[in-house]
Amino acid sequence: MGGSQRAAGLGDAVRATAPLVLRFFDGFDDSNRTAQPGGLPNHASWVLGHLALTMNRFAERYDGLPLPVRDYLRGNGADGTTEIYDTESVCFGSVPVDDPSKYPTIERGIEVFQAAIDRLAAVVSGLSEAQLAEVQPWGRGAFTAEQLVTRIMFHNGTHAGQIMDLRRALGLGRVIG
Repeated sequence: MGGSQRAAGLGDAVRATAPLVLRFFDGFDDSNRTAQPGGLPNHASWVLGHLALTMNRFAERYDGLPLPVRDYLRGNGADGTTEIYDTESVCFGSVPVDDPSKYPTIERGIEVFQAAIDRLAAVVSGLSEAQLAEVQPWGRGAFTAEQLVTRIMFHNGTHAGQIMDLRRALGLGRVIG
C-alpha cells in the first residue's frame, strides 16, 4: 500500500495515543486489574483488551490478517485466561466481571494493547488517499477510513477517562496535576 503523507501523519497520531492512555495504568497490578468499585463501568484489564480489539478490527479490514491468536480467542465471554482475551468478554456491549482468571495480567494486557497500537499505526500509515476516503460500515453508521481512525483515537481517550475515574475510586492517586 503506498501510503500518503496524510496517512503517515494519522499513523503517527495513533502511535501518540499509546503513552497518553498507558500512563493512567500506573499503579494497576494483578491484584486490582479487574476491580470495579462504586459501580464504575469497566475495569483496567477489560479496557486494555477492548481498545486493542477495536484497533485490531480496523486493521484487519486493510491488512487482511485475523486477530492475533496469541492475544485473542473466540469463546463465549468466559473463556479468557491470564494470557489471552476472549473476544466476547471485551467486545462492545460486553459486561466486565471481577474475575482475574478470565482476563490477562496487567503486564500482558498492556502488551496486547501496545501490539494493537503498533499494528493499527502501521496499517493506517500505509493507506492511500483513496483508501482514506473510502466509506466503511462501522457499528450503526458508515464513515471514511480517515474518520474511523479519528473515532478510534477518541475512543482510546474516552476509555482513558474511565481509567481516571477508576484510579480515584481505588485511591491510586493522580497522574495529571
